[in-house]
Amino acid sequence: MAAPVTLPFAVSERSTVGIEWEVALVDADSGDLRQAAQAIFAAVQPADGSDHPHITSELLLNTVEVSSGKCRTVGEAGADLQRALDEVAAAARPLRIELMGAGTHPFANWAHQRVTDKQRYATLIDRTQWWGRQMLIYGVHVHVGVEDRDKVLPLSRAMLTVFPHIQSLSASSPFWGGKDTGYASNRALLFQQLPTAGLPPQFERWEQLEQYVGDMMHTGVIDQVNEVRWDIRPSPRFGTLEMRIADGAASLLEVTAISAFTHCLVEHFSSMIDAGEPLPTMPPWFVQENKWRSARYGMDAIVITDGAGDEELVTDSVSRWLVELAPVAERLGCAAELDQVRTILRRGASYQRQRAVARRNAGELEPVVRALVAELAAGRPL
Repeated sequence: MAAPVTLPFAVSERSTVGIEWEVALVDADSGDLRQAAQAIFAAVQPADGSDHPHITSELLLNTVEVSSGKCRTVGEAGADLQRALDEVAAAARPLRIELMGAGTHPFANWAHQRVTDKQRYATLIDRTQWWGRQMLIYGVHVHVGVEDRDKVLPLSRAMLTVFPHIQSLSASSPFWGGKDTGYASNRALLFQQLPTAGLPPQFERWEQLEQYVGDMMHTGVIDQVNEVRWDIRPSPRFGTLEMRIADGAASLLEVTAISAFTHCLVEHFSSMIDAGEPLPTMPPWFVQENKWRSARYGMDAIVITDGAGDEELVTDSVSRWLVELAPVAERLGCAAELDQVRTILRRGASYQRQRAVARRNAGELEPVVRALVAELAAGRPL
């Protein structure tokens, strides 16, 4: 057995929140992806030559990530995202580039995409080959501050019981390479093909995580801890639990709604720990099944809700959670954003709206891209 790697967990204030949102650069005329991230970064770079604090590169040159700072509320984080998005849009406009949010691009060809010139990305592609080159996907990551390292793994296990709720609400990747995959979130199943991606092990003790990282480094699977790409992962550097479940969102309303839902769930489970109440858990085989069901059926998924194997329509379960989390949202200052989850329930998730546009246009997918571009610009589902 390899030596464990010590993972100090940064001091963080409880239930602070940070959001990362990956958006696509699309051609204003054709709707196809543009490999123009470097031109965008050059345009938004601060005058002192430093990196932009809220606009960063990702694996592919068709992608820009906008991120918030460490915030007290989801609304504050959303305002950070909007400011960064406005900067990117202003830099993109003269290039005839528009911004699009979704888990995948409806018709772009993965083989035509170029990789950002960074060593860690080159290493990833060299190792993962065909699957790595197919990572033409976009996500939303939500960091929630955890004040005590001993809470992190119990919170992670509890969040796995509500994993499908977040994945279903955010599902926005029904199309791949010009075809309807039949899945609400094709991104969810694509991303887990990478080594160390997918659902996390349900570790009981921090030492098990440190042993895992030590073993992975010793055997050359990873070089650093952030190459562990689980759907839910501790982020020792920030002192957070990072939820990487959600597909890329079509609008700021959806980003903040899903982030508020996530934020409230973590705080709810954290309060249960404080009160000495047992947190919900679920056997790994139920968690795995829930991930597949929500990826396949989205808002129509019948999800397993507890370790006993009880089941419920995911939208009914979400509605019940919204009632339970209402006092938590008041406490966290995100009641308005949490209430926007009802907009998603009413209007449909992005994958449903995308399919509706395709149906109205005899299966053509360029109108789907135009609709996604319009939603991002409007900041809400249309």
